[in-house]
Amino acid sequence: MYPAELVMPMKADLTNVGFEELLTPEKVDEVLSKTDGTVLVVINSVCGCAAANARPAAKMAIQNGKKPDKITTVFAGFDSDAVQQARKYMLPYPPSSPSMALFKDGKLVHMIERHNIEGKPAEMIADNLKAAFDEYC
Repeated sequence: MYPAELVMPMKADLTNVGFEELLTPEKVDEVLSKTDGTVLVVINSVCGCAAANARPAAKMAIQNGKKPDKITTVFAGFDSDAVQQARKYMLPYPPSSPSMALFKDGKLVHMIERHNIEGKPAEMIADNLKAAFDEYC
């Protein structure tokens, strides 16, 4: 597990713009088991592609136009139980950090895995998310 002093600024990068932290498996279940509305879950991490690509993309995607009813985040390597629970909802996709999942009416409808994030410009990832928001939100 990563030290809190390392993780907290990376968490704040998303929570400061309105992302709700899902800190426990119970909170993950409460949010993701709902059968109405849309939810974005960003699995955040300490890696460089989270800092350079994933977090900036998530922040860009929610700025204008349609967006999910709820925007949430869990942190891999820190909020491990919550991440493990969130990943159950993301099956059949394998565990991936960072990653982003969009749910509509309790069902996974769009997934961006690490291999879709690594080496991609944040703008391209944000455009991918915006297209999903336009379709599902």
